[in-house]
Amino acid sequence: YSANNRVTDSAAAGTALACGSKTNNGTLGLDPRGGRLQSLIEWAVAEGMPAGIAVKCHLQHATPAAFYAHVPDRGDEKAITRDLLASNIDVLIGAGRRLEKESPEGGSYRDAFGRRGYAVAGSLEEAEPVRAGRLLCAVTDENIPKTIRREDYLRCATQKALEILSHNADSVGRGFVLMVEGSLIDGASHGNDAEKILAEMRDFERAVAAAMDFADRTPGTLVVVTADHETGGIVLGKGPYTLNLQALKSQKVSESGYTQIINGLRKKYKNQVSWEVIKQSLKDNFGFWDSIQLNEKQEAQLKKVYDKSFGEQNVDLQKSEYQQDEPLASEAKKILDDIAFVGWTSGGHSGGYVPVFAIGAGAELFQGRIDNTEIPVKIAEAAGYPN
Repeated sequence: YSANNRVTDSAAAGTALACGSKTNNGTLGLDPRGGRLQSLIEWAVAEGMPAGIAVKCHLQHATPAAFYAHVPDRGDEKAITRDLLASNIDVLIGAGRRLEKESPEGGSYRDAFGRRGYAVAGSLEEAEPVRAGRLLCAVTDENIPKTIRREDYLRCATQKALEILSHNADSVGRGFVLMVEGSLIDGASHGNDAEKILAEMRDFERAVAAAMDFADRTPGTLVVVTADHETGGIVLGKGPYTLNLQALKSQKVSESGYTQIINGLRKKYKNQVSWEVIKQSLKDNFGFWDSIQLNEKQEAQLKKVYDKSFGEQNVDLQKSEYQQDEPLASEAKKILDDIAFVGWTSGGHSGGYVPVFAIGAGAELFQGRIDNTEIPVKIAEAAGYPN
């Protein structure tokens, strides 16, 4: 929960995880009265320790921003970017389209980071030669994997950050702090897209494995895994005492990915897309009438949505927190979730508990039920913070 609501947003929850203090929804790095808070990463930088952030969203998004920004409005991108430039964080990896904007210094914000001694890359492949020092990997849109069968993007980002930070830490004889976020899990949950969540969780799991491998060969490392909040109120099981999660494997694209496919069909057929073409598309991307058998009611519902979407009236896009999707994409996803016996209670955040896992040096500090504000305090304690 946040300081002003039983259901937190990402800014308040991120601030709690970063700074150890509750704040109001929408606020980053400030207490409810506007007082400036110090984050775990800012403490590390002040102590001469290397620090890094590796995320799948843009670097000014609420959760990463909570570790360096101090603004009353999470939407104040200009102020957040100003704080990012001043942060002195060694490694920054995330979506970088918003850093292409013009900086008050002249040129883009990417150029501004270059003037501050950062190696600037537009993809993880481009960042590969960087072994030490400062890195801004502002990943361009075309270099962020879009498919639901995403490979090892976050694992590779984590490994690159660990490589650079450990080298920097060795050179100064100190430890380091790294925050990694599987950012798109939240967006998939806002969209109630079960298979996309599983795909994002698989990527996140590989990143956790990379961190644990590093901890295994580096004594004194602490790995903490948690979430800033729950999203969607996902339910595994909808009455019958059974699950059919294998059905989700038939989904080849996310809801937004299928929206792009439909948009392509609209363009190709000048919006005169036949039901047979749509059926083939649903078969190719969701396994309907192939690996997934539909009953008459489910097929009728798809046809009803098709008739409405491709009729004379305007398309009523299905909106979630971060996207707008074709009704047919939304309906196909809902039907597949129903077949898998996966349910949802919300399109937003919930006030539910989230787990906390810890392994390595200081892991014994994480016992029982704790408040999110205690997590950075315990991490700092494990690192030898004097207060």
